[in-house]
Amino acid sequence: MNLLFLTSQVPYPPRQGGALRAWGMISALARRHRMTILSFHDTAEVPPLPPDFGDISLDVVPEPPPRPLSRRLRDLLLGRQPDMALRLESPLFRWRLADQLAAQPFDAVHIEGIEMAPFLDVLERAHPRPRMVFDDFNCEFLLQKRAFLTDLRHPRRWHGALYSLVQWRRLRRYEAGICRRADHVIAVSEADAAALRSLVPGLRPTVVPNGVDVSAYDPGIPPAPGMGENALVFTGKMDFRPNVDAVLWLAGEVLPRIREHVPDVRLWVVGQRPHPRLAALRKDPAVTLTGYVEDTRPYIAGAAVYVAPLRIGGGTRLKLLEAMAMERAVVATRLGAEGYEVRDGQELLLADDAETFAAAVVSLLRDPARRAVIGRAARRFVENHYDWSVLAPRVEALYGGL
Repeated sequence: MNLLFLTSQVPYPPRQGGALRAWGMISALARRHRMTILSFHDTAEVPPLPPDFGDISLDVVPEPPPRPLSRRLRDLLLGRQPDMALRLESPLFRWRLADQLAAQPFDAVHIEGIEMAPFLDVLERAHPRPRMVFDDFNCEFLLQKRAFLTDLRHPRRWHGALYSLVQWRRLRRYEAGICRRADHVIAVSEADAAALRSLVPGLRPTVVPNGVDVSAYDPGIPPAPGMGENALVFTGKMDFRPNVDAVLWLAGEVLPRIREHVPDVRLWVVGQRPHPRLAALRKDPAVTLTGYVEDTRPYIAGAAVYVAPLRIGGGTRLKLLEAMAMERAVVATRLGAEGYEVRDGQELLLADDAETFAAAVVSLLRDPARRAVIGRAARRFVENHYDWSVLAPRVEALYGGL
């Protein structure tokens, strides 16, 4: 088939959630189909795609500048569209998409994420009209609902709660409309699929969870220098609100409890653009904020325990699959592990309150043999269920109209 992917960022090299998911699909499908990627890009230099992944071509459009604060406030107070429908509005992208559609017929167009949904109208006007597959890899209205309920408990964050309340209500309408217009909808978990069905009765989303190329995650790679034997690691884009909340809770509520039993424990927060709310953590000698790193795998390799203390968000977390593929012992909240059919105590440990989370981490730090057993079980779990060679056929069936 001839397939077109619309992505909000060039997915190669894949360094964060959306790009990892998109590139996993593209690289698996390109072995059997012709692929064109039309993407936004935020720098002048476009990284070349690897030559050994099949027939893939890349077309890029400069990412539009951020909307001025005054316009965002106006849109928030007077508009009806959610922020995510406005962030990447681009006449140039519309023109380039129309040009691609006129130049060649596509069997299917894959819309990767809600930020690319504003371009559905260009696809609908195309002749012949391609099959439209919408990958709602974050159920955005659910994410904002959970953010609202979390921030509502903290008076100093009520401004954030108000913002999330507005976005939640707007996204319900907007996300439902996208699902009705697409030929097929992909959800990342059964929980997200159920949430989308509540928006659009009769909708039948196909669940395609996040996946990884397991062969790219070698448990034996050398760890990053200086991590020590009791390193805890969290990875993610660190201006993303659920990640910020997770790290603040971990550092403020959980880490002091762990220190009571393991005084030399150290937390590594690995990810680009740390939010200003995390700045105070730099004063703690037991916490390291790395900022952007070229490759997160050496840091995951250096983790005695990988932690995923997520309390906000939807979908499934690729960070868990990366850590599990590298045979790391993981402690996660149930929300952090949502969407994965893991067994507590087998492939990872689950804990939702600060005391239980700390106790789970301490138990693993004190027992290297148990860490190794859980790590090996975790990698087998990912190999059997979440490698892209296993998942890609589900997506391929949607393109063919099966």
